Amino acid sequence: AGEGSGTMPGDGTGSPAPERVLFPPTFSVSEIKNKQRRHFMFLRWKQQQRKEKLALKKKRRKEREALGDKAPPKAVPKTIENQRVYDETTVDPNDEEVAFDEATDEFAPYFNRQTVPKILITTSDRPRGRTVRFCEQLATVIPNSHVYYRRGLALKRIIPQCIARDFTDLIVINEDRKIPNGLVLSHLPDGPTAHFRMSSVRLRKEIKRKGKEPTAHVPEVILNNFTTRLGHSIGRMFAALFPHDPQFIGRQVATFHNQRDYIFFRFHRYIFKSEKKVGIQELGPRFTLKLRSLQKGTFDSKFGEYEWIHKRREMDTSRRKFHL
Repeated sequence: AGEGSGTMPGDGTGSPAPERVLFPPTFSVSEIKNKQRRHFMFLRWKQQQRKEKLALKKKRRKEREALGDKAPPKAVPKTIENQRVYDETTVDPNDEEVAFDEATDEFAPYFNRQTVPKILITTSDRPRGRTVRFCEQLATVIPNSHVYYRRGLALKRIIPQCIARDFTDLIVINEDRKIPNGLVLSHLPDGPTAHFRMSSVRLRKEIKRKGKEPTAHVPEVILNNFTTRLGHSIGRMFAALFPHDPQFIGRQVATFHNQRDYIFFRFHRYIFKSEKKVGIQELGPRFTLKLRSLQKGTFDSKFGEYEWIHKRREMDTSRRKFHL
C-alpha cells in the first residue's frame, strides 16, 4: 500500500496494518458507503488526530524546556469567551455613576443591612412531584425561605400578602410536562422582576458522588462573570436572596456562574483534606438559567414595563455577543 492510503485490518488483503495510519489530504469519511466501515474509519481518523496533537504538544514542551528562560510566552488559546464582542455597558469597578445607581436602587436596603432576606418559594398551579421536591431542596439552600403551594391563586393577589408579611423576595417555579422549566424572581416591594428559562435540573438523588444533606448554616455566595450593567442587576438580585455574614464553619457555598449568558447554579461543601489541599463536594440541587426578560416593579404580565427582553432573532446574530 502507498504511504497516503495505508492498509486497514479487515480489508480482505490479509496484510498487516502499518503502525501509523496516514490518510490522503482529500480523505472524506462521508464518501464511504458502508455504514460500519464509515464508522470504523472515522474512529481511526479521530485516533490519528489525537496522536498527532499529543506528539506536537510533546515536541513543543521539549523545545520550551531546552530554551529555558528564553522560551517565548505561551500562546493564549482562542475561545468564544476571550473573543467576546465588546459591550458598552461593561461596568468599570471605579465608575462613580454605577456606584451612585447601586447606592439608590431597589437592592440598596439589603446591601446597607436595613433588611433581612425572607423568601417565599411557590409554584405554578397543581405542581407535580418533581417540582415539589425541587422546591423543597431549594428551600434548604436559601436560608429563611418558605415553600407555599398555590392552588389557583393569582400572583397579583400573592404579592400584596407577601409584602404585608415582610417577605423580601418571591420565587415562582413553573413546570411543563412535569419538569421544572421556568423561574420568576421578584424583589419586593418595588421590584424588579426577572424571568428565566430553567433547564438541566438535577435533584440530589440524581447527582453522582453527592455529599450528605446540607446543614442549616448560612452559605457563602459566589457570583462569577456578571460584568455588564444588566449582569450587575441580576447578580445583585441573587445576592439579595442570602443573609449577610455567611457562617464559614458550615463550609457551604452557593455559586452562580455566568458563562455565555447561561447561569449555572451549584451548591457545594468544602472538604479540607489537609492544610494545603481543599476539595469540594456537591450537595445539590443544580440547574441552569437563561434570562428571558427583566421587568420594572413586581410581577405584571399585562401592563408591566420591561427594562430588557431577550429577542433571539435580533440579539443572537453573533456567537461572541453576550449581554450579562
